[in-house]
Amino acid sequence: MGIFERLLSLWVALSIALGIILGLLFPGAFQSIASLEYAHVNLVIAVLIWLMIYPMMIQVDFSALKDVTRNPRGIILTVVINWLLKPFTMALLGWLFFKLIFAPWLDPQTASEYIAGMILLGVAPCTAMVFVWSQLTKGDANYTLVQVSVNDIIMIFAFAPIAGLLLGVSNITVPWQTLLLSVLLYVLLPLIAGLLTRVLLKGHIEALVHRLKPLSMVGLLATVCLLFGFQAETILAQPLNIVLIAIPLLIQSYLIFFITYYAAKRLKLKHNIATPAALIGTSNFFELAVAVAISLFGLHSGAALATVVGVLVEVPVMLSLVAFANRHRQQYTLAIGQQDNA
Repeated sequence: MGIFERLLSLWVALSIALGIILGLLFPGAFQSIASLEYAHVNLVIAVLIWLMIYPMMIQVDFSALKDVTRNPRGIILTVVINWLLKPFTMALLGWLFFKLIFAPWLDPQTASEYIAGMILLGVAPCTAMVFVWSQLTKGDANYTLVQVSVNDIIMIFAFAPIAGLLLGVSNITVPWQTLLLSVLLYVLLPLIAGLLTRVLLKGHIEALVHRLKPLSMVGLLATVCLLFGFQAETILAQPLNIVLIAIPLLIQSYLIFFITYYAAKRLKLKHNIATPAALIGTSNFFELAVAVAISLFGLHSGAALATVVGVLVEVPVMLSLVAFANRHRQQYTLAIGQQDNA
């Protein structure tokens, strides 16, 4: 893992600080950027999101889908956790904390927007960073690729319906046209672009990803900087809100990991398949969540802020879980062996 990935939380924190400072010093510039919209999509943010997403989509190899039948239990576990469990636990935790526990500190509109941001994170399973976490835990790289590819295919069809359902259940008005446009713009088109790139360049994919990686980092940090610049005054007036958002996100992350890890053990999956499955379920495709939150609720919304806080907390959480998985690898393998002997 490169220095950017290792220190991602630091870079994000610095971008947050820079965004707040610039937002206070140059509010007019940020208002001008916020006004550059077409069909509820901010054009500047859209370009930055594409800078982040495109290099990730190039790495998705759909030819790997032919290997789905190899040890299908790992694929089934990944699908169940990411699409039948995680979105709903995220929505439940959001409602529990922002409508009940934290209700005295938040107005109802802000609480609803934070819940919406959490829901969008919960419906967007991780794509690119999973390869990093898998490598750090000595996961099966080919199987991880299959898991990610299956997730991305499902995301095309399931993201909008599940997000719309959970937003509706949470009494949040769902602008379906904008939601579907976001899926087209930030999921389907990048996937198609990535597929065409793989077909055209074939053996040069790794070199291309390496060259595009700096642009992806710039896109991420610039997006974070802009988001916090747009909300600079609100954040300084209510710094506690960042902490309030982080608490349920932390609980969700550890909850999903250990549910998946235990289920994998019961299914007798090898450690190099079980751990990536748990890490995929734990982490989020925060680039997509940020883009959709902005499209649906606006640059200055609590939903956009909640998705960016997800970026801030994710890396330290994932590194702690990588350390846990590596430390308990032998114990996990022995437990699987004992089940076979029982």
